[in-house]
Amino acid sequence: MSPADKRVGRRRAARPARPGVLPLVLALLTVTWVVGWLVVYDGGPLMPGYAGGPVAMVAAFLACRRIGSMIVVPRPIRGFWRLFSHAAICLGIGSVGAFAFANNDPGLSPYMAVPTMLGVVMVVLAFLRLPVERRSLLRWAQLMLDGATVAVAGALIYWYVVFDLATAATSTLTRNGAAVTGVGSLIALVVIGRAAMSPASAVDSVSLRILTVAPLVAVATTVLLIAGGDTGRLIISVLGVPLVGAAMALAAYRQEVVLRRTAATPAASSSRSIYNALPLVAVIATAALVITVSARQLGWHQRVVIIGAVLIAAFVVARQLLGLRANARMLAGIRRQQAELEHLAMHDPLTGLANRARFGAVLGERLDAHRSASVLLVDIDDFKMVNDTMGHAVGDQLLFEVAQRLRHHSAVSHLPSRLGGDEFAVLLDVDDPAEAEEAAARILAALAVPFRVGEHQLLAHASIGVALAGQGDNADEVLRNADIAMYAAKASGKASWARFEPRMHSEVVNHARLGSELHNAIIRHELELAYQPVFDLVTGLMAGAEALVRWRHPVRGLVSPADFIPVAERSGLIVPLGSWVLREACEQLAKWHAEYGAAAIRSINVNVAARQLRESGFVDEVAAVLSDTGLIPANLVLEVTESSVLDGRQVRDTLQALHELGVRLALDDFGTGQSSLSLLRAFPVDVLKLDKSFVDGICDGEDRGRLAVAAAVAQLAEYLDLYAVAEGIETAAQAERLREMGYRLGQGYFMAKPLPPAEMAELMIRTVLPVTAA
Repeated sequence: MSPADKRVGRRRAARPARPGVLPLVLALLTVTWVVGWLVVYDGGPLMPGYAGGPVAMVAAFLACRRIGSMIVVPRPIRGFWRLFSHAAICLGIGSVGAFAFANNDPGLSPYMAVPTMLGVVMVVLAFLRLPVERRSLLRWAQLMLDGATVAVAGALIYWYVVFDLATAATSTLTRNGAAVTGVGSLIALVVIGRAAMSPASAVDSVSLRILTVAPLVAVATTVLLIAGGDTGRLIISVLGVPLVGAAMALAAYRQEVVLRRTAATPAASSSRSIYNALPLVAVIATAALVITVSARQLGWHQRVVIIGAVLIAAFVVARQLLGLRANARMLAGIRRQQAELEHLAMHDPLTGLANRARFGAVLGERLDAHRSASVLLVDIDDFKMVNDTMGHAVGDQLLFEVAQRLRHHSAVSHLPSRLGGDEFAVLLDVDDPAEAEEAAARILAALAVPFRVGEHQLLAHASIGVALAGQGDNADEVLRNADIAMYAAKASGKASWARFEPRMHSEVVNHARLGSELHNAIIRHELELAYQPVFDLVTGLMAGAEALVRWRHPVRGLVSPADFIPVAERSGLIVPLGSWVLREACEQLAKWHAEYGAAAIRSINVNVAARQLRESGFVDEVAAVLSDTGLIPANLVLEVTESSVLDGRQVRDTLQALHELGVRLALDDFGTGQSSLSLLRAFPVDVLKLDKSFVDGICDGEDRGRLAVAAAVAQLAEYLDLYAVAEGIETAAQAERLREMGYRLGQGYFMAKPLPPAEMAELMIRTVLPVTAA
């Protein structure tokens, strides 16, 4: 067990990621505390009330920073909330100053305004960085006119209404500064409203609407500063910052809730908003102001003209509102469809996880920003068997359950994804190998728990490749490295993880080069067959032979099958390679029959890979080769491994069809895989071949386990009326012991090594049996 596995064993499993509710609760409790303090306040100390400001801003900072640090969130949303977290820091510093000097020198308050203004700048930058839809010159003109309308209306209201209510103690500088701030806040309402209605805005529209609490608080503050009494000013000065902090925390919480609705299609933002009517409200307010002022200063005839003009303006406003409502209904369906299409383009429809496109985009963003990133590539072991044996509906449900478990055991800052088929990936925001390996071990442990799928209890072990992003790597390279590591994990026995190392890439490159050369070797006839005889252990005569492929490379020399056979299986070249071996071996046997007659061996053994058995036309191919060479089915023995037999229903159907054709089937390397009596009952086997690993220890008195297996296989073959062949016999003592156990047939270097056709023919005519049994 690796050190990471041991650490995982001592730690609890990761909790499911849920929206961060603690900052929101803290902010709301703070507002409740301040309101309660205001109710009971009776001229006491101010510091308890001002203490709510820093606490609320801490809550706002935590809530905004949580979203700003999540790699699962698109970059525009992350940047927006990250700037809001910075704004919360600045506003918090200002509120700390107000808290510290609440009962001291009020002359320090201008210095406290500096961090507050810096926070406002951060908020402005956050909105400026939001993506906007491409506007025509007409749309820009409309936006500017809306802002100008609200600004003029606000200025008139401050001038004619708020200033009239101002006390004599309010200085001209204070009035004008507050009015400018109030008008700017009204313009901010227009900007936020337009951002909330924009289809290109990445931030949730409801969250943006909640953030309008800040400019509304600013407007209230300026009005009370100009025209309010001492009580009103105290209320807004104590309650203003906690309200803004609570609004920021609530908006961030709402944003996170929306982001976590990964299984549902997000709703398109609606244009039916009060912010759409702000310019029209400003017109109405200005008209009412005009009527009020004219009623005090003008005569009856002038008033009638002004009232008529105002009524016409009101009719135009009503007409515009009805037009806006009609447009909103028409655009709502289009925007909803657009949102659904965007969601489908970035999410997997079966599991609700991010798909390959979104995963690659987020990974690319992190790498472009030079931020830490690691990838876990998760591939479900033997998933094809579930589809073949239980159907695709059960397979899809299993994939869904795997996705839920990945989401459940991923940290809030991780991005679980389904890349396709039974392949998943998790993007981590770490660059420490130990942390990445720990995450991989945690996922393996989570997947090791059986899944309940309908009426079935299923196991879904996985192989995981771990790859850390290096300097200068792009998204494709990191995914490629994780894929290479995942195949290394599968090669080590599955249900494990492996971390990418540079040597793995070199091996893959060498395998790819070898695969290309193997493809050319098949075309250029660089391959040849050697034949290893199978002998009767009692008489010492030849009973058959196994065809073994050899590659004589023009530059590398003789290439070992252990090097090129795995390459052929992984690349798919095993199909044309196996076809060549089958035809070549049968043609050679036909030549021996024609040349030596009864002195020739009666059958030839040919190894067949699982990939060949999955080919729909393999049975027809075997029949065609037998027909072309003039052999009968009994002349051919096809050797398959136990893992091939378990490779799904199609393979089993192919084997059954071959058996019905009359071709004999041998179970190769018997005893090393998942051998069982049920397998032998289901598989139409004729020959059992004991693996060499059991023969090696057969004469070792201390290795009683191998001896017991070898004896059991011989007895099993005799009981089931099968032929038993011992492989890898290298000494006379081994041959003698196997003969005593009941083995009739055997092969190995003790009797003969693999021979070229000419040498095989010489040995054959001297030692062939009259009637073969293999």
